[in-house]
Amino acid sequence: MIDCLSDRLVDYARKFDLACILDSNSSEFDLNCYNQFSEYDLIAGFANISSQSDCVTAYDQLNRLDKKPHNWFMGYLSYDLKNRIENLSSHLPDNMEWPELYLFIPDVLIFQKGKEISYLYNNNLFPSFDLLKELTASDYGPNEVPFINFTPRITKDEYLKTLAQIQKHIYKGDIYEMNFCQEFHSFSKIDPYTSYKSLSKLSPSPFASFLKVNNKYLLSASPERFLKKQGETLISQPIKGTAKRSKDNLEDITIKEELRTNIKERSENIMIVDLVRNDLSRIACRGSVNVDELCGVYTFPQVHQKISTISAKCKPISFQDIIKATFPMGSMTGAPKVEAMKIIEKYESTKRGIYSGSVGYITPSGNFDLNVVIRSLQYNADNHYLSYLAGSAITALSDPEKEYEECILKTYAMEKAFEQSAYA
Repeated sequence: MIDCLSDRLVDYARKFDLACILDSNSSEFDLNCYNQFSEYDLIAGFANISSQSDCVTAYDQLNRLDKKPHNWFMGYLSYDLKNRIENLSSHLPDNMEWPELYLFIPDVLIFQKGKEISYLYNNNLFPSFDLLKELTASDYGPNEVPFINFTPRITKDEYLKTLAQIQKHIYKGDIYEMNFCQEFHSFSKIDPYTSYKSLSKLSPSPFASFLKVNNKYLLSASPERFLKKQGETLISQPIKGTAKRSKDNLEDITIKEELRTNIKERSENIMIVDLVRNDLSRIACRGSVNVDELCGVYTFPQVHQKISTISAKCKPISFQDIIKATFPMGSMTGAPKVEAMKIIEKYESTKRGIYSGSVGYITPSGNFDLNVVIRSLQYNADNHYLSYLAGSAITALSDPEKEYEECILKTYAMEKAFEQSAYA
């Protein structure tokens, strides 16, 4: 098996207009909550625009996926797809300009599970030897990233004042939880391939992804699954509840236990579990929605997180109908979902684009696995706009100062990735 397969595939993506690499970093984690549902340790797809006569680039085209049963699709759904699912709109500033969605058919598709690697070319299975030899021979020069100083879109004082306004909506009963995000940005020229490898080294994550759509890039260290379909089974695993790590082992254990018992963090998670159960019940067979794990606490490089797992038996419906019932994910919106999204539009300062959307794959049989786009950098190579967002769940119990600190905690890997010594 090739060493550093993910890194080699990222460099291989330079040859294509379209690339989607999904890496579970399975060697870094023993997360049974995820591993028991994962089909692959890594899956990567590559294509050029010239081959894409059947790509899906608009919500109305999603029904194509059920009419193309012999194809794989890879790509993303942006957060702003919400405007096609609900009676919503967005007029916030947008420097990334992602299309609302983009799902392409890979010309080259690579799978890794354990030590086994397989390789599809134009839907035909081939031995992996020749491809692996080509990847091993690839050499793209020094692995360096520039130092970049990111600018917050709003000041800390503006953030705290905004949270006070959001909590007024909560006290009035308009909503009872909302995910509020702030943006950090820079106009800087980067090499997105090397930058992704830097981010991955700092923060290996079970739903990491590298996405390229022409001159737009997503570099993601996401720890969260949005939705998976395997046969008749749907699985959603929302994350709500965050605590920092400590370098001191005993202190780290204490912090993890405090997160487990924290009433505010637990209530955040349970609110979203209820929202997910409600979403799934719209498309599930009666009595099949089940909470398999509630508020499990798991450890990642920079943080501890609370993860719940909800499953259901899906009715025989289309991919488009499943997305209509469940997207965007509750962990990145709030509850009630539609009202929370209206208030998000009122108080956030920039368009989310692909952030809090989803990246993943759809198989020829209609199975799929989709992540939640968080802990991620977006880069537009046309205007050299580089951006990341960070957010937290706001409830009646939220302390604005602590919510701000949580946002900053979640930015650590993105900031650290752009230091000269981050990837050597």
